[in-house]
Amino acid sequence: MAPKRAVQLSLKMPTHAVCVVGVSAHVDVHSDVPKGANSFRVSGSSGVEIFMVYNRTHVTEPIGKARWPLDTDADMVVSVGTASKELRDFKVRVSYYGEQEDQALGHSMLYLTGVDISLEVDTGRTGKVKRSQGDKKTWRWGPEGYGAILLVNCDRDNHRSTEPDLTHSWLVSLADLQDMSPMVLSCNGPDELFDSHKLVLNMPVSDSKRLRVFCARGGNSLSDYKQVLGPQRLSYEVERQSGEQEIRFYVEGLTFPDADFLGLVSLSVSLVDTGTVPEVTLFTDTVGFRMAPWIMTPNTQPPEELYVCSVMDTHGSNEKFLEDMSYLTLKANCKLIICPRVENRNDRWIQDEMEFGYIEAPHKSFPVVFDSPRNRGLKDFPYKRILGPDFGYVTREIPLSGPSSLDSFGNLDVSPPVTVGSMEYPLGRILIGSSYPKSGGRQMARVVRNFLKAQQVQAPVELYSDWLSVGHVDEFLTFVPTSDQKGFRLLLASPSACLKLFQEKKEEGYGEAAQFDGLKHQAKISINEMLADRHLRRDNLHAQKCIDWNRNVLKRELGLAESDIVDIPQLFFLKNFYAEAFFPDMVNMVVLGKYLGIPKPYGPIINGRCCLEEKVQSLLEPLGLHCIFIDDYLSYHELQGEIHCGTNVRRKPFPFKWWNMVP
Repeated sequence: MAPKRAVQLSLKMPTHAVCVVGVSAHVDVHSDVPKGANSFRVSGSSGVEIFMVYNRTHVTEPIGKARWPLDTDADMVVSVGTASKELRDFKVRVSYYGEQEDQALGHSMLYLTGVDISLEVDTGRTGKVKRSQGDKKTWRWGPEGYGAILLVNCDRDNHRSTEPDLTHSWLVSLADLQDMSPMVLSCNGPDELFDSHKLVLNMPVSDSKRLRVFCARGGNSLSDYKQVLGPQRLSYEVERQSGEQEIRFYVEGLTFPDADFLGLVSLSVSLVDTGTVPEVTLFTDTVGFRMAPWIMTPNTQPPEELYVCSVMDTHGSNEKFLEDMSYLTLKANCKLIICPRVENRNDRWIQDEMEFGYIEAPHKSFPVVFDSPRNRGLKDFPYKRILGPDFGYVTREIPLSGPSSLDSFGNLDVSPPVTVGSMEYPLGRILIGSSYPKSGGRQMARVVRNFLKAQQVQAPVELYSDWLSVGHVDEFLTFVPTSDQKGFRLLLASPSACLKLFQEKKEEGYGEAAQFDGLKHQAKISINEMLADRHLRRDNLHAQKCIDWNRNVLKRELGLAESDIVDIPQLFFLKNFYAEAFFPDMVNMVVLGKYLGIPKPYGPIINGRCCLEEKVQSLLEPLGLHCIFIDDYLSYHELQGEIHCGTNVRRKPFPFKWWNMVP
C-alpha cells in the first residue's frame, strides 16, 4: 500500500490527484477554508465513494440538509471503484457554510483520476492467478492458509544444456515457464496518466540471489520473454504499452530454504509520480512467496523406478543380483533402471550416493534428486544422468573437509505420516543417524542437516548410528506398508529376538543346525556354538542396547506403540569397537509396495527351511507382505552392505499438499 497522505484542497484552484482503485485517499478539508465558515458539505460524481471518519462520541452524523461541523476531528476519505476512462473524470466538491447563511462561502474542487494498479499471484493456491482482496504479503500455513508458492527451477529442460535451468539468466525453453509461478500486473488507466507516472517492479536486496522475474510479451519465441529482475538487477521500470491493462510475468525460484534462508521472498510494484522533484511513490503493492521445500518419500509410497548398479569384483559380476531385481520389479510393477559400470565406475552403493524426493506447487510438481556429498564412483551419475526435463537436482557440499561415512544417504530415511500427541506430521519425519548420545564421534555434516531441517515439513529426528562400523540407520531399521488402519510397521533389527529364536530351536533339538549352511565361502557355525560364544553374546547385548535406545527415541518422536514395531532377528559382531552384521542384515531390504526384497540370511536349515526366513515370513506375511529372499552375500554383504545399500527407489509423491500442514 502507499504511505498515507492527505490531498490538500484549495479555494483558489482545483486540486488534481490520482486515486488507485480500492485504495482510500484522505482529503484535507480543514486547511484552506473561507473566513467565517463553520461547516461543510461534500458531493461527488458517480463512481466516487465518499465517507467520513470521526469519533462518534464527539460528533453526530448530519441528517437531511445538516452539514458537517468544521470544529471537529471529522476527516474525509474518498475512493474510486473503477479506473478512469480519461484524466480527471471523477469529481468531488466541498462547499463551506457560515453560521447564518444558506449560500456557500466558497467551494473546493477535487478532480480524481482512477487507476487500477495491482500485483497478483496465486495466493489461493489453485494453480491460477486470481484477483485477491486479502493480504498478499503474508504467507500462512494450513488448509485455511494462503500465499503463493515458487518452485526452485532445478531441472534441465533443454537437452543441449549441461546445467540446471536456474544457472541461466535467460529462458532456455518455453517448457521452462511451467516451472515458474505466474504473476500478473494490472495497470488499467488513461494512457496520458503514464506520461507523468511510471510503474516500477522491485525486489529486496536479500532476495536478489533467490529469484528471477521474466516479463512475457506473448508469442512463441524465447526472445518474447525477457529477464527483468534477478541477481544484479533489483528494479525494473515497467514498459507499459498504450492501452495495456495487464502485463504477465513469470517468477523463478533459485534456492531452496536453508540455514540462512527461511524460504520467504517478496516482490512489489510501485506507482511513481515523475512530475515532482523528487519523484513521489503514490502506491505500492507487494506479494509474497514461499519456496517449495524438498520432500522425501517413505517406503509406504508406491514405487515408480528401482535403480541398481551393474558392477564387477573378485567374485565376478552381480548379474544374478540384477536378475533378482528384475524379477522383483516385475512383481511390483515398477521400472528397473540399471546404471552401467561406465557410469558408476564400479561403485555399487547407489543408496549412499543420492536420495529421491520431489518439489510441488499448485500448478506443477516434479522429482528432485538430492546428491550426497559422498562423491565416490557414482558422484557424477545424479547430475549427468538423472538431471533432465522435469527431473531436478540439488546437492550440498561440505566446506573445508571431506565426508564421513555418516554423510552417505543410507544414513538418511523418512518415516510414513505420523501423529505425535496433538502434532501431526502428514509427510512423515526425516531420520538421520549421528553419534548422539555419545560425546564426540561421527555425525552427518552440518550443511546437510541444516538443509533438511530448513525444509520444515518433515522435522528431522536424530538417531544413534555411530555404534555401527558403516554407521547408517538403514542397518537397523526400515518401514514397510501394511493394509490395516495403521498403514505401516517399523522393522527393527533385534539380536535378542534372534538369540531367543536360536534358543527355542536348540530346545527343540536342532542345536546342530548351522548358520551359513549352503554357503561355499563361509564356515558354518551351529546354533549350539553361537549360543555358547560369550563374545558373540556380549557383542549382541551391546548392539541390542544401542537399538533399544533408538527404539525409545522412535516411539517418542514418531508416536509409536509397541504394536507398531516388528523385531526382525539379526546378529552383529564388534570389530574395532564398531558393530557389523554377523549374517546378511534382513532389515536392510528394498521395499516395493507389498513386495520385499530381503537379504537371504543363510540361517540354520530345519525341516528343509531356513529358520530365519521362516520366522520373518511369519511376522510379515500376515500383514499382507510378500517376502522374497535374495542372495547378496558375496556382492554386497561381504563388502559391509546389503540390498537397500545397493538399490534406490523413486516413489510417487504424497497426495497430501505440503502447504496444508502446520509445521
